[in-house]
This record gives sequence, structure tokens and C-alpha cells, in this order.
Amino acid sequence: MMQLIQNPRGNYRFLTGIAPYSSGVAADDGYEIIHATMTDPVPYRRGFEIIHEHLKAHGRKRQALCAMELRSPKPFSFEGFSEFNQGYQDILMDWDLIVDGVNPIARTNIAPEVGPPEEPCLYAFSYTIPCKEAQNPNTFVVAGAGELKEGSMSPEGIVRGGETNTDAMEEKAAHVMDTMEARLFGLKLNWKHVKAVDIYTVHPLHPILEKTILKPLQEATIHGLRWFYGRPPIIGLEFEMDMRGIRSDIRLDTR
Repeated sequence: MMQLIQNPRGNYRFLTGIAPYSSGVAADDGYEIIHATMTDPVPYRRGFEIIHEHLKAHGRKRQALCAMELRSPKPFSFEGFSEFNQGYQDILMDWDLIVDGVNPIARTNIAPEVGPPEEPCLYAFSYTIPCKEAQNPNTFVVAGAGELKEGSMSPEGIVRGGETNTDAMEEKAAHVMDTMEARLFGLKLNWKHVKAVDIYTVHPLHPILEKTILKPLQEATIHGLRWFYGRPPIIGLEFEMDMRGIRSDIRLDTR
């Protein structure tokens, strides 16, 4: 069962997930989440340095970091993903971001099919800042999820594993949509709060788009969606999504 936990040092609450990342984050009253995208992805360890400098320049502590978006050269094996996650988690520990032994940082990790990076890179991140309005503008990030049954970290947990026909992709996408909804509702939010939807797959979307994705999005369909031609982070996964509700999306020049 996912739990909604307060992170007072970061000024946000988070929905528990697994050790490498939380299921989603939402800003506290009096704060909002800003989404920052790199003009050019940078090696993710250097990315943490850029995040530190950016937060410092805006008078924010490291604990304000609440979500990460990474890009990898290719999908990992389950074992390789676990090894990568350990190094990543070590940085979060060094940054003193863990809350009572639980990782609060949401994350998406994707392997672009065309023009992938040479090593795991930081593509974007999100953080909290004080909000001028008295009311919370309901800003949030729902972490990326593929068609892996919640809590599973083995090939046996993949929905319709090894299949990519239209029927299988529809079932995979439906599973991911259910996961997105569960996380959204777990943050005490609903579809009207969603302002950005990202889909990650190399398979055709049109056969499953209207019935399986757009209709369940309800009010969020007015904002459309972005399709990234890439793969989820683990070999065998074929479809992933994440979502956000933000007001400010900035770009950081990393050249």
C-alpha cells in the first residue's frame, strides 16, 4: 500500500514507492513545484552539481529537490538497474534527502531509441519554491511507471511480457493508466489537475490512443500529450508514462 508522507524540510509530501524512487510528490500549501529541463542532458552526477548551484542561487536547500528525469544509453537488465540505483541512492543519502529511511524523490528513467546519451544523464528535475499565492496551486509530479506490476522487480511481473501486438500493448497501456490514476488519487488530486502527460514507447500509439489513453485522461486531454520515442529503463518493458501539474517550466542552459 502506498502511503502519503510529509517532507517538511522539502516543503512537499510524497507517495511511497520503492527504494530507488517515490511514486509521486505534491507541493505543500504556500509552495509550488518548478520543472526545470536541461537544454542539453548532462552526466547525471554532474547534474546533481548543477541542481545544487541552481537551488543555492534561488535560496533553496537541497531538500527542495523532489523529482528527477534521467536518460540512459539503453535499457538495463533487472540486475543492472539495481546496480545503477544503488549508486544513485548513495548520492541521495549524501545529500541528506532520505526521510525516515524512505526515498521521497520521484523519478523517470528512459532510454531514447534514437540518439541516446553515452552514459546516464540528467534530462530534467523538479523542486519546490515559496508560492506568492496564499492557496496551494496543486503542483505535483507523478513518477514514471511502466507495465511492471507494482512492487515487482523481476521479469515475471511484466504485463504480457514478450508481447508487442496491439492487444498486448493495449493491456500494457491500460495497466500503466491504472497506475497513473492510483498515484494521482494517492496524492489527493484528480485528472483536472494534470497539465502535462508524457508517454515513452517505440510502438505505434494510434491503435490504442483514443480508447486506452485519451478517454481515461478525462479533463487532462485538453493539454494533449508528448510522445518520446524511447524505451522504459528495464529490458522487457515497452510502455511508460509520467505526469505533472505545474505552472512554471524553465530551461537551464547547460552548454
